[in-house]
Amino acid sequence: MELRLTPTTMPATVRPTPAPRLSSNPVGAGADGGFSGALKSALSSVSAAQNESSRLQREVQMENPKVSLEETMVAIQKAQIGFQATLHVRNRMVQAYTDIMNMQV
Repeated sequence: MELRLTPTTMPATVRPTPAPRLSSNPVGAGADGGFSGALKSALSSVSAAQNESSRLQREVQMENPKVSLEETMVAIQKAQIGFQATLHVRNRMVQAYTDIMNMQV
């Protein structure tokens, strides 16, 4: 089974923007600019996915008939994939920092 996320089915926090904004600010200067802004938004969306999966787990444990087990399992998998991707990005950043710090000047 193949799952594809289209812009209309993606959560609003992870929808791609139609066109990138051009800014006169240097990269990373603003809260929503450059790499730091992208990293912050990615971390907040991963956090939101984890919070949503925790909420759904609680609802399933309390036997809420409005929450399905399938929906909960999909939310858990999304949160897990997002967390794993975050860990990979963090590990790559730490490795890049270590490589730069070990360079001979």
